[in-house]
Amino acid sequence: MMKIYRIPIFLSLLFMGKIVGQTVNTGDLSVAPNTQLSTLFSFDNKSSGDVLIDGSFIAYANFNNDGLVTYSNTSNGKTFFIGTQQQLISGTEIAHFQNIVFENISGLVPFQLNTIIEIGKNAEFKKGIVDADTYNGKMIFNQNAFHTDASNLSFVDGKVENKGNLDFEFPVGDQFYFRPSYHEKGANVNNAYTTQYFLQDTGNQHPYASKDDTIITIDEVEYWNLTQDQGSEKIVLSLTLDTNTTPASFFEEKPDMQLGIVRWDDTAKKWVNEGGVTTDLVTGANYSKLITTQVGGYGLFTIAMVKKADIPDSDLIIYNAISPNGDGLNDSFYIKGINQYPENRVEIYNRWGVKVFDAASYNESDVMFKGYSDGRGTVKRGEGLPAGTYFYVLKYTKGTQPIEKTGYLYISNDK
Repeated sequence: MMKIYRIPIFLSLLFMGKIVGQTVNTGDLSVAPNTQLSTLFSFDNKSSGDVLIDGSFIAYANFNNDGLVTYSNTSNGKTFFIGTQQQLISGTEIAHFQNIVFENISGLVPFQLNTIIEIGKNAEFKKGIVDADTYNGKMIFNQNAFHTDASNLSFVDGKVENKGNLDFEFPVGDQFYFRPSYHEKGANVNNAYTTQYFLQDTGNQHPYASKDDTIITIDEVEYWNLTQDQGSEKIVLSLTLDTNTTPASFFEEKPDMQLGIVRWDDTAKKWVNEGGVTTDLVTGANYSKLITTQVGGYGLFTIAMVKKADIPDSDLIIYNAISPNGDGLNDSFYIKGINQYPENRVEIYNRWGVKVFDAASYNESDVMFKGYSDGRGTVKRGEGLPAGTYFYVLKYTKGTQPIEKTGYLYISNDK
């Protein structure tokens, strides 16, 4: 049974037609493992206050931190924001939470984030949108930190930063729509990126008419702002399409066009075509399509209809279905004729844009994709991949001409 950890608290009561209470901490406050501390009144951690949350801390009202809020790495502390009234999360100092739960039923946007909070392990988005945009707040996910349950019912409307080299879904959105982006990163654990989604037009500052010739139509109602705070590596970026926000024309199949990711280039003062491969999602998510590409820079990104690239004639035959069940038939991703072009590279991504395979000098015998991941992060190296739709990027040189091909790859686990 969880013990209730009781401590002396200071209550300041102000009588103005009703009683207003406040829980104030000015010293050392420790919530030990397997104990629980609840605050019905607004919690105010003064500059002299040190709060160590290794158990359960439940805040039913506002939370302010001007001191130190932290946890022990060996613990599994959890902070709950579960009020039935709007909750302001504020303070002059960063609050460090190991685990945090957002579950407030008072309204659609019950959380006002007016400070920086940092997540060490996991954030659960149960109920209620976190408004960090209006209140100039920010949520930071450290290396190895993730989140669960983000949806149209609960996400961050504002800036989200992620540190480290693990692949990450940014739980961002705007107004009442969850519109995540997915980043597949490099090897540097010191990487840091910040993303924010905007459901609005940016054409006044970034004219849509100023664009690459290959760009036909740009999504003018939404965009993502992605900054690289630390690091120098290029990322693989995936953006989502949602029928609630993305114009209907971007869901129509057109023979001479395809979806792509476009970026505003501050130097060229125009939108540039980053390309991309589209996958259709059938997982019941709020969004139904995903576009993935490796980006050449950072800044503002959105979706566009772009001209289909001309693919040079090829003598390669790509067999885009595998069933790695050991029966000797279709056990690997077979590219007939690739031995003629040893200067090549094959990359394979899952539907979230996470790279699961990457090999140079792909051939018809030993360097082949057999349904196992050699990736990092959320995909464990050496594990068999689940059945489903993946996509490949094949790059090779024919004479002096570089050629790039992309397409779908289907993995079946039928015995």
